[in-house]
Order: sequence, then C-alpha cells, then structure tokens
Amino acid sequence: MSLEAYDYFLPEELIAQEGMEPRDRARMLVVHREGPFRAEHRQVRDLPEYLRSGDVLVFNESKVIPARLLAQRPTGGRVEVLLVRERAPGLWEALVGPGRRAKPGTRLRFLSPRDLHVVPDLEAEVVGV
Repeated sequence: MSLEAYDYFLPEELIAQEGMEPRDRARMLVVHREGPFRAEHRQVRDLPEYLRSGDVLVFNESKVIPARLLAQRPTGGRVEVLLVRERAPGLWEALVGPGRRAKPGTRLRFLSPRDLHVVPDLEAEVVGV
C-alpha cells in the first residue's frame, strides 16, 4: 500500500492541542453498520448507548511525541520531517515530504516552529531511502 493514500491536508486549527475537559465531552463519530450508510457526530458520554453484551473496549494510553519538524532543503524549499522510529542514538527513521524523495547526502536545516528561522547548529543528513 502506498503512503500517499494517507497524505491529506488537515488545517492546524482542527488538530487538538490538548484533551477535552471534561473528557466525556470529546467528539465521537458513530457509523451505523445496519441499513443504508449513516454517520453522526456524538460525544464520548453517549458511548454506552452503542455497546452490546459481549463488546470489548480497548483503551489506548499511548503518548504522542512531538515528532513533526519543519526543515529547509539546500535549495531553500521547505519540507516537513516526521520522525517515525529511533534506530540508534541520533539516527531516526523519518518521512520527508512533500515532493520528491530526499536523496542520501541531502542536508536539511531545521526551522524554529515559532518564527521559521533556521536554528543554528541543528541539521540532519539523509543517509538512506
């Protein structure tokens, strides 16, 4: 499966920066499985209405690391670097986009998220594709 299928525009203002308080007021999308397609927005506090005997709930307590970084190519073009997994100390597997693949040897300079200026002494080199 191609990763491009998961690449889409999501406006910053639609990304939650912190959890809803109280937690049960968080939004929940309900997709009805019987009959014609129907979906509706509800709140987490409505979840018990949809549970049946024998259903299982799985709780995800994973933490999100601040893994999205902005960088600049040697040409001046800006790219987003998404850290995926630390392979060794200082060596990360990452997705770089948009645009063409970053070739091995390409040096990226990271930008401050506040003012988009280059952060001195903070750069990376693409070592593999």
